[in-house]
Amino acid sequence: MRAVIAMILLMLGSLMAAAEPLPRERIETFIRAPFSLGERLNENGVYSLLNSGGIEAGYVFETEPLAPLPGFSGAPINVLVVLDLEGRFMDVQLIEHNEPIFVSGLGQAPFHKFFEQYGGLSISDSIVVGTPYGDAASGSQLVYLDGVTKATASVRIAHESVMGAALAVAREKMQGLATAPPAFPNPDYDETLSWEDLVAKGIATNKIIKNSDVDALFEGTLWEDDDPEAQDYPDEAYLDLWVVDLGPKSIARAALSQDSFDELQGFLEISDNDEPILLIETARHGLVSEKFVRNTAPDWISAEQDGLPVALRDADLLVELADGMPDGVAMILRTDRRLGFDPSREWVLKVLAVREHGMFQPETGSVTLEVRHVTPDRFFERPVQITPAPPWLEALRNRQPDMIILSALLAGLVLTLGLRMNSFAAQPLFTPYRLVILAVIVGFIGWWGQGQLSIVTVLGVIRTAIDGGSYGFLLYDPFSLLIWAVSIAGLIAWGRGLFCGWLCPFGALQEFAHHLGKALRLPQIEPSRAWDQRLKWLKYVILGGLIGVVFLAPDEVDKVAEVEPFKTAITTFFIREWYYAAYAIFWLILGMVMFKGFCRYVCPLGAVMAIGGLLRGRDWIERRAECGSPCQLCKVKCKYGAIKQTGEIQYNECFQCLDCVAIHDDRNQCVPLILAARRQSRKVAAE
Repeated sequence: MRAVIAMILLMLGSLMAAAEPLPRERIETFIRAPFSLGERLNENGVYSLLNSGGIEAGYVFETEPLAPLPGFSGAPINVLVVLDLEGRFMDVQLIEHNEPIFVSGLGQAPFHKFFEQYGGLSISDSIVVGTPYGDAASGSQLVYLDGVTKATASVRIAHESVMGAALAVAREKMQGLATAPPAFPNPDYDETLSWEDLVAKGIATNKIIKNSDVDALFEGTLWEDDDPEAQDYPDEAYLDLWVVDLGPKSIARAALSQDSFDELQGFLEISDNDEPILLIETARHGLVSEKFVRNTAPDWISAEQDGLPVALRDADLLVELADGMPDGVAMILRTDRRLGFDPSREWVLKVLAVREHGMFQPETGSVTLEVRHVTPDRFFERPVQITPAPPWLEALRNRQPDMIILSALLAGLVLTLGLRMNSFAAQPLFTPYRLVILAVIVGFIGWWGQGQLSIVTVLGVIRTAIDGGSYGFLLYDPFSLLIWAVSIAGLIAWGRGLFCGWLCPFGALQEFAHHLGKALRLPQIEPSRAWDQRLKWLKYVILGGLIGVVFLAPDEVDKVAEVEPFKTAITTFFIREWYYAAYAIFWLILGMVMFKGFCRYVCPLGAVMAIGGLLRGRDWIERRAECGSPCQLCKVKCKYGAIKQTGEIQYNECFQCLDCVAIHDDRNQCVPLILAARRQSRKVAAE
């Protein structure tokens, strides 16, 4: 056993190489027409996405290099994500994973279908996995993704990988794309303003660019001499542009006539996500070319915020300015706040200065004139963003009733075994009581709660330690985590017995199989003492082999872990490929004639629990000097072969069935007590 522990510690000191991004030709197979894969943008495997015209339309990347959260197998779930330039998910596809529940349990289809739900969602959305609880379904800003029954922990880990990678790309490539809901005009804020107030308080932005300034921008180009008016009148204004955000009612009322204000408010009632921008140009440039078509994007004007483009479009509204406003060409543009535009933060209006060179088929050239604008924050409010609870808390909320029942069940069991163990074992109906408890373990913890602990988790922890990753994946299944916590605490108090004897659903099934075999009067097979001791070492060999696979062939861990029939018997209710079902049924049938053969000889998780039992701080089963010599009753009755010839308990093989405890306290069974009672009777009779 010490050799096994040393081997585990030695293996934990090794390191595994980090996964590299997939080659370009593999990524290309996931891109759907009419899009194509552009150039690689960094060493983490982020690519540009090109539309059919060869223009950048978004970003393509894997999650593993950017957010390598370990799944329950210990290996990250690798997903391909396609984001558009506004941070919306265009496509999310599963590339590779080793999640045991999907590899050889539920099948791949539910996992692939889960990722189809991302299409059209934004990284700015508050996305969680689960279903709304309480009144959260009405008016909630949370966006819910349906999980996968029996695999909620795996899909939560996958979701965190997708969001973590997407936000990493947004921060690096999308130059600060806002991940919070944009501000919108506060309908309750009112401030009496005039045009003079808008100018004096900086609410209206004015930008004047002289002819000479534009000449300087064209200097040295083909078009430097193509604007005679600019050369003749260098000090006159080429562009005299006013920019006013009309979203806040107080500002719109000060800038527009009453008729135009009313028309604008009617427009905003219908298009309530649009932010209207008023432009007034009083110099020679103008706002649009002769080719401009109303209700479309202006050809000379564009905008950006945080380095990202802002989509502008003509609002097609009649503009009648208030008294005292500048006299010039005016138009109202609109942009959709849902695309990320935040009117409370600075943004840049870009105006093209266009020149033509030549008489026939002239060549067109342009320079960009920039106007920076920001509207004071007091005119806006920002929706209270509901921050999704941490995944572990969401998982805990989703299983709150189950967790309450489980906590009560575990507390009752631990208190009974800790404080009332001897009196409990002495009950005349102890065996029926025990079988009722085991039935609850199978039904509630196993089939209902999916709380069957597995060697897969242990191997995942080892792989995470090797990779230097996070153990956060354990929090995604709080139901099982609570059982782990109690089982590990039980190692200190009792050794492996609490889990193996009372909390393992498959172990309970084997015990029921044993009682069925006895009821059918099937002949029982019991290896000799020597072979029993030899076979008990087999589980440690299997455990060592599984750990070796973690290091030598980590992608095969989910397959070799099928040495446990737990997934078949408990997780999938035997609904699997016939050979998996046959394997699980074999152990149950064998359990009818050989008491808990899998638990005693093969179970790698049992080996882990036995090793962990070395932490046990006390010998909790009482013994007498006569135990072992001359009395051998407890040894003979122990179905686990956990009592030595000397009467000493082998706690690493003890399943806490309490049979020997009952015998120890029973004056009708315990030989030393019977002999002592006889001596006392003779003494009384002699007196």
